Amino acid sequence: MPTTNAENNGPWDAKLQQFHGGQDWAYLDNFVEDFSVTTNAFGMPESGKLASIESVQHSHHYPPADQEPAKTSLARFLWPAEFEVERDRLILGNGASELIDLVIRMAPAGTWKPGPFHTQYKEYERSARNNNFKLLPAESTDKATVACLVNPCNPTGDYLDLPVLKQWIEDNVLPGGYALVDESMQPWHSPEFRDHSLISQRDYVEKLFREKGISVFVMHSWTKLWCCTGLRLGSVICPTAEHMRAIKKLQVPWSVNTVALAFLNAVVSDDAYLHKTWQMIPVWRRQTIDRLSELFPEWKFHGRSFLSWIWVDTGSEDAAQKAIDLARAAGVPVRSGRPGYSLPTFIRLAVREPEKVDALIGALKAMC
Repeated sequence: MPTTNAENNGPWDAKLQQFHGGQDWAYLDNFVEDFSVTTNAFGMPESGKLASIESVQHSHHYPPADQEPAKTSLARFLWPAEFEVERDRLILGNGASELIDLVIRMAPAGTWKPGPFHTQYKEYERSARNNNFKLLPAESTDKATVACLVNPCNPTGDYLDLPVLKQWIEDNVLPGGYALVDESMQPWHSPEFRDHSLISQRDYVEKLFREKGISVFVMHSWTKLWCCTGLRLGSVICPTAEHMRAIKKLQVPWSVNTVALAFLNAVVSDDAYLHKTWQMIPVWRRQTIDRLSELFPEWKFHGRSFLSWIWVDTGSEDAAQKAIDLARAAGVPVRSGRPGYSLPTFIRLAVREPEKVDALIGALKAMC
């Protein structure tokens, strides 16, 4: 079996691709649980799994070019009362990464800047660089043609509430520019997540576009909440239906396959799955932090209580690397902050059920 380690890029071509985690599990003979990805601890919903399996029998047909009925079902999930009005601003993609690239490709040329955090998901920067934008640092006070903010921020756990988020957009995007706000982890917030999200701000988005020409795109990767990273499933909410059609014109046909569409169509109505997520993830997250704090009182833990991961500053490159190596050796890989983020004292670990955390804690005790 091939080998890999935290010091290399595994299957990634470092000269051509942006490093991403979630690969180590395939190289482990003793795999127990993947703590390196921010997927839901409850695993793939049974409703989606069954729908996916059933859909395979139709895979000798093309998927629907209009992405229906999954698109309408997702619209109903996002806007229960207004989905018929809002649906025309929504389009699905082969993971959020495809849509990130499509939106940035059609954005006006110029400068690009990230959100105000220490670091964030790198696909936005990769796409901006590939499309010849001049990259501004997060701390720049200059407004940019395109600004991209991940909120809640993966991996740092930083979070801007709506009033602050809206002000950040206005302070950092040039008139006529684009704001891409990634809310992939926002649905973890609570049953009231919509009220805390830009999806509830249609009037604001329309006014911003009408008065300043600023286009706000709300990005979602659905592969973390519903634990289906292998299916590749994302969406973007556009400022207007015209923006959606501009993306559709660029998007290759049948971007989202039959299995992914069937999965999405099923899970959006799986209320029981979401309610146990909202109920248990904060509890398990707190328990994991408490257990790690007892072993490593010098470690610092970052992120809001509802998030599906913990961003940990070990305070030491050696400590972080030892934790990474021990976790991997025990079949419970964690994400290193070194590749991709260039933060070698940090590790990121997913929230998991206590029985799986036992294996991680057992491995890390060798550091004490």
